[in-house]
Amino acid sequence: MYELFIELSIHLRVNLMGYDYSGYGQSSGKPSEQNTYADIEAAYKCLEENYGAKQENIILYGQSVGSGPTVDLAARLPRLRAVVLHSPILSGLRVMYPVKRSYWFDIYKNIDKISLVKCPVLIIHGTNDDVVDCSHGKQLWELCQEKYEPLWVKGGNHCDLELYPDYIWHLKKFISTVEKSPSRRNASRKSTDAFEQSRLSTEYLEAPRRSIDRRDKPRKSTDTRDKPRYSTDTQDKPRKSIDRPEKLKVHEYNKFNNMDKLEKLKISLDQMERMERSRRSVEYFDKSRTSIDLQLEKGRKSVDWIDRMPAV
Repeated sequence: MYELFIELSIHLRVNLMGYDYSGYGQSSGKPSEQNTYADIEAAYKCLEENYGAKQENIILYGQSVGSGPTVDLAARLPRLRAVVLHSPILSGLRVMYPVKRSYWFDIYKNIDKISLVKCPVLIIHGTNDDVVDCSHGKQLWELCQEKYEPLWVKGGNHCDLELYPDYIWHLKKFISTVEKSPSRRNASRKSTDAFEQSRLSTEYLEAPRRSIDRRDKPRKSTDTRDKPRYSTDTQDKPRKSIDRPEKLKVHEYNKFNNMDKLEKLKISLDQMERMERSRRSVEYFDKSRTSIDLQLEKGRKSVDWIDRMPAV
């Protein structure tokens, strides 16, 4: 994986330093997350100690997986000049799965580190990237502290963005902007602010609308034509009295409807009471009939007993 360090001089002289991570390209060793962190740290120390480069004159450039060690180093260099992220990743796991949180076994967690980068950040990403979706770059841009106008290369894939004219033009513009002093850089950042305002139009339109409302308040105090308008609102009061008969009708209807329901309930209760009385009378008749049968049985047994008596 190839990395690029750009040292800027006062006269816009650009020195490029490129290298391969362990296990990539011409480099030996084993590719791993920790080895890439050690590699980028060694390259930075080489610039600082052997070439006398300072943080404020260095731009870090990280592409694809290389955005991981780039963001990691940038988060630890508070006076860095700028960072360029080319088709960056949110994290290693998020390239394969759209997870919502960071896990301990995930690698290159740019999503958790990008907010620690204090210098301007340019993000370049192709809209047709079939390796790392463009949403990775957009979400990282949202989390940046000092945003620079991003470049979303329309139709660009993962490894062909350098072939688009907008790539060179936008990168050159970015380097020219960050080469300026901080005060002049803030003036040129107005274009970036305008870009962000267009993106967040709903939020920024709310503030102007409130300022318009503030202008309306003094107009009410001087404009006497608004006062009669409040008096015309009193015409609504008779409407309430007109609406009352309608409410009374509804109330009376509900009242009669409830009375009708009560009457029906009363009738049903009377019917149940009559049925209960009939049931009790039937039960009483059954008990009377049972007692008569018992008496007849006793009489029959008495007759049988007399018949069995011997004749005298």
